[in-house]
Amino acid sequence: MSSRDLILGRVRRALADVRDDTPYEQAVGRDYLLRHGRLSAGETVDLLARNLADYRAIVHRTDVRELPGTIGRLLGAHGSRNVLVPPGLPPQWMPASGPARVQDRAESTPYDLDEVDSVVTGCAVAIAETGTLVLDGSPDQGRRRVTLVPDHHICVVRVPGQVVSSVPEALSRLVPARPLTWISGPSATSDIELDRVEGVHGPRTLEVVLVSEE
Repeated sequence: MSSRDLILGRVRRALADVRDDTPYEQAVGRDYLLRHGRLSAGETVDLLARNLADYRAIVHRTDVRELPGTIGRLLGAHGSRNVLVPPGLPPQWMPASGPARVQDRAESTPYDLDEVDSVVTGCAVAIAETGTLVLDGSPDQGRRRVTLVPDHHICVVRVPGQVVSSVPEALSRLVPARPLTWISGPSATSDIELDRVEGVHGPRTLEVVLVSEE
């Protein structure tokens, strides 16, 4: 018996008592755990920071007042000559001066975006248990391609409001029809000899700014 037969057999046994005309959303119980443990909001944010760092993202903490200075400092440290800013990014997040601003235009080609040094976005939700950022193409995040081509991505996460404990909790906040991008650390891959290479199909450097809303 193949692995495929084993898996399909388990599925058939699990659905043995389900009528063929049962609506999909009722066929399988969804009463599984939404989270593991009972972490406080602060502990959940701390867990997110640890797991982001474990995936080689660079994590920074600040508050709303200091956010423009933090972003300006990160762009300067990276040596960015220009930065792409999505149209809906809150203007008060960005420093008054700094690298030239690049607009997200529909006619921009991948070659145009490859000339962009950095991109600054918000996010839809951040998942603590997996160290994952989810973008959904909202105005403060821009098109999916603007976070896949430039080499340096600064992602701003409002804490604790945008932080959830688990993937099931995140799914309840997301709209499946939107263009979801799930990011766990900088882009990386390994060849057959397990040599890690970063920046192959996404930014080589991911910096996450956790902004306190309190």
